[in-house]
Amino acid sequence: MTITAESANTEPAVLLQTLARQRSFLRQTVRDLTDEQAGLRTTASALCLGGLIKHVTEVERGWIDFIVHGAPSMEGAEEGWDALFRMREGETLAGVLKGYEEVAVVTERIVTSLPDLEVSHPLPEAPWFEPGASWTARRVLLHVLAETAQHSGHADIIRESLDGAKTMG
Repeated sequence: MTITAESANTEPAVLLQTLARQRSFLRQTVRDLTDEQAGLRTTASALCLGGLIKHVTEVERGWIDFIVHGAPSMEGAEEGWDALFRMREGETLAGVLKGYEEVAVVTERIVTSLPDLEVSHPLPEAPWFEPGASWTARRVLLHVLAETAQHSGHADIIRESLDGAKTMG
């Protein structure tokens, strides 16, 4: 996103800048790792660093698609969800990071093209959503931000368990 003096403090720009910062923390967590290291489980959790990046990529892709197309875009999203938390044979950290960057570009393009953040769609029916609820683009962006920040924290723990490196500190 190109930030100008006029747009720097608009709500979409601030949300996108904050999301970009959280993405950078997550990318920083995997600096200097091999593909093998990105796929290692280093805690009691089934999570690995490459898998976390795959997960947040798909979460962001799905929710940004929801902003544009609504609930039908999320049909079948739960299928194969566990595979997103692992690095599969032949996957590379560079490839996973490239996919993450591509999603970021799409997110920024879509958000900056919205007339405002009040664009809203009903949520799909699911036990984890309030029946009949709708989410605005603003709510979706806040959800993607929270998801990214949460998993960035998970990534810090996994990386520190791997080789002692920390994102900060």
